[in-house]
Amino acid sequence: MTRVTLPTGEPLELRSAGVVARIGTVAAVLRSVTVDGVAITQPIPDGSRPSFCTGIVLAPWPNRVRDGLWTLDGRQQQLDLTEAERHNALHGLLEFADYEVRDRSETSVTLGAVIPPQHGWPFLLDTWVRYELLPDGIAATHGVTNLSDLRAPYGTGAHPFLRVGDVPAAELELTVAAERYLEVDERLNPVELRDVEGTAFDVRDAKRVAQLELDTAYTGVGFGDVVDGRGISAWVAAPDGARTILRQDVDWPWVQAFTTDIYATPDGPISAVAVEPMTAPPNALNSGDDLIWLQPGDEWQGGWDLRYAPA
Repeated sequence: MTRVTLPTGEPLELRSAGVVARIGTVAAVLRSVTVDGVAITQPIPDGSRPSFCTGIVLAPWPNRVRDGLWTLDGRQQQLDLTEAERHNALHGLLEFADYEVRDRSETSVTLGAVIPPQHGWPFLLDTWVRYELLPDGIAATHGVTNLSDLRAPYGTGAHPFLRVGDVPAAELELTVAAERYLEVDERLNPVELRDVEGTAFDVRDAKRVAQLELDTAYTGVGFGDVVDGRGISAWVAAPDGARTILRQDVDWPWVQAFTTDIYATPDGPISAVAVEPMTAPPNALNSGDDLIWLQPGDEWQGGWDLRYAPA
């Protein structure tokens, strides 16, 4: 019998001055980014699958669809349940897709993947993501074309876990510049949009990651220092003041913060913190909130970036 080795995203390395990024083709995963030797994302060892979906692209929806059920023009659609323990469809349809390399240079790569019609998803979409090195980090631009003869809903996002060098995540301070959060039920599905004021979910002022228990979608982002339509939404800071900063397009109105102390590494579990830019909230296929609707032939693109600010 021939033994088949499943792809884990053979890394493509980008280099520019002091910035190095490694990109895997499966799920277009951001496997690592360093700036002058400082890690700004949680690195994924070669040959390992991403723990907790680290660094993957989320499309054609981010986060969850409750019970995998939604309705299109009066007809119920049933997506495959990919979060079986919570009976949800999680993080879209590209977690295990092996993207093709469509363009590449020393400092950038564009990866593409087609989403075909399938259970609960009667659309044909061509998607892509372009990673490009910056002097202090990396920028991601996501794009999609609707190849269907149907109007298609769309949402996207990414799932980076942030680092500031070797500082343990529990010792970092997290700030999310957002005024509202989604209260969720025991299956992490939305219940109600609430103000963060006076709650444990208010991280507009920095809080140590060790003190937080979050798997929380935020909106009402007060984007700071907007440049070319992209502003600061969240950051993590080390005790010495060095920061890793998430910037996203101001028409990406959502950001998810997730903390865990069971992030799997070859050396055992560690604490970790994900800060995830998203165009739409959890269960958007049902609520309709901030969905992007693509007519046949329509194209769309938008993005985010991660930047390192030394102390």
